[in-house]
Amino acid sequence: MRHIDHLVDRMGVDHVALGSDFDGATIPDSIGDATGVPGIFDALREAGYSERDLAKLAHENWLRVCEATW
Repeated sequence: MRHIDHLVDRMGVDHVALGSDFDGATIPDSIGDATGVPGIFDALREAGYSERDLAKLAHENWLRVCEATW
C-alpha cells in the first residue's frame, strides 16, 4: 500500500493502476497471489481512498490507456 501511496502522491490517482504480474514478480506473503488482491483494496479503503479512486486503480485507468493506444 505504501508503494501505491507513493505513486499516487507523485503522479495522481489517474496515472496509477494495479498490474497482474504474479509470475516472476516478488509478491509479499501478505498478498500471496491473485486471491490477496481484495486485501489490497481493503487496506486502501481504510487509508481513505474513495470508491471512485479504487475503481481507477483496479481497472478504469487501464481501460483508458488501452482505448487511447489501440
